[in-house]
Amino acid sequence: MKLFFASGNAHKAAELQALADESPASRLRSIEIVSARAVGGMPAVAEDTGTFAGNARKKALALRARLPAGAWSLADDSGLCVDALQGAPGVESAYYAGPHGDGAANLAKLIAVMRAVPEAERGARFVCVLFVVGPDGSEQVFEGSCGGQLLREPRGGAGFGYDPLFVPTGHALSFAELGEAVKNAISHRARAWARLAEWVRSLT
Repeated sequence: MKLFFASGNAHKAAELQALADESPASRLRSIEIVSARAVGGMPAVAEDTGTFAGNARKKALALRARLPAGAWSLADDSGLCVDALQGAPGVESAYYAGPHGDGAANLAKLIAVMRAVPEAERGARFVCVLFVVGPDGSEQVFEGSCGGQLLREPRGGAGFGYDPLFVPTGHALSFAELGEAVKNAISHRARAWARLAEWVRSLT
């Protein structure tokens, strides 16, 4: 089963493929994550719905318009929701520091904004919504989240985005320190994918 991925983010595509390779569903039905570049790239989409599911749906539908008959479109919308910031940056996570979408700048801004927030109020959660549009126009949505705490300074050289600042509940290391295998077992994207994989199993 090929899922054309509505994103130009190579990190997300690689993470999803790793999840697909490891999921029980792949033993019954091979799942391949295909970059939007294979069909000319991802069309420009205004992510303006105010929700993860709404933004993911817009991206999935935009890519589907470029796909050949019989193809499946998959989109992801995800972000970090910080308790002390009333859920921000949330759906604006990729553009927190401005429309240029600079990951380092986004991380630096969050560190600065949270500087005076005490330890007891540094709770946060990553949220991921995966949205699938089928060849017949049918739509499926799958959500996952991962709670934790924000550090005061980034730690670790792996991961991307806000990973170096986020320590998931039950762990002492940041997402950027835990390593891909652990992150792929507990992350928001892993939990959303697990729900998607169960749906794929039901198609066999």
